[in-house]
Amino acid sequence: MACGPRAKRRSAIGTKISENRRSTHVTVKPHERGAPRSGRPAITLSRLWAALVDGLAALGTALICVLMMIICSDILARNALGASLPLVSELGALLLVMIVALQLAATVRADRLARTEIFYTGFRAAWPRAGALLSALFNLTGAAVIGGMAWATIRIFGKDFASGEYIGVTGIATFPTWPFRALILAGMAIAALQFVVLAFADLKTIFAPQGRKGKP
Repeated sequence: MACGPRAKRRSAIGTKISENRRSTHVTVKPHERGAPRSGRPAITLSRLWAALVDGLAALGTALICVLMMIICSDILARNALGASLPLVSELGALLLVMIVALQLAATVRADRLARTEIFYTGFRAAWPRAGALLSALFNLTGAAVIGGMAWATIRIFGKDFASGEYIGVTGIATFPTWPFRALILAGMAIAALQFVVLAFADLKTIFAPQGRKGKP
């Protein structure tokens, strides 16, 4: 008989726990299952674009090391053999232009281009929307200029690829020029697109409601 009230209390506690579990159970509607979260495609695209820009910059850094090795080898050859290595001057010229083209998009994305910081930084801090408008004009101008350079490179790339243009001396050492032209074209095109991306972010800042700022 003494165990009767305790058993009733335990059964009551168990009933309350089961009711709480039922009340906290969340039902998922069929049309909500597997639904993508908002903003996930945009984040994925942004990450892929950043990986592409950073990958080109890393390739340019690796080519800087290659250029340094070529120059050092040529110096050793001049001192030891009294003669220069073949393809050094031609490779150096093409590699230098290609390195600049490959790392240009990362420079634009990191906002490391040379500009008058004395005026621009203070102007944008004092008037955010006017500064965003000025930045948008700068980025659109950059996209037009770099895009024009990429467009001109297409014709050069096509000519070198079709004619089999090469550098060096036949019978000693030669190397085709179209791989250099292709990488220069890719670097210029991606840099122009990066200018467009920044200009779009500036336009979002300009047309955003008061109290909100567009993300760069």
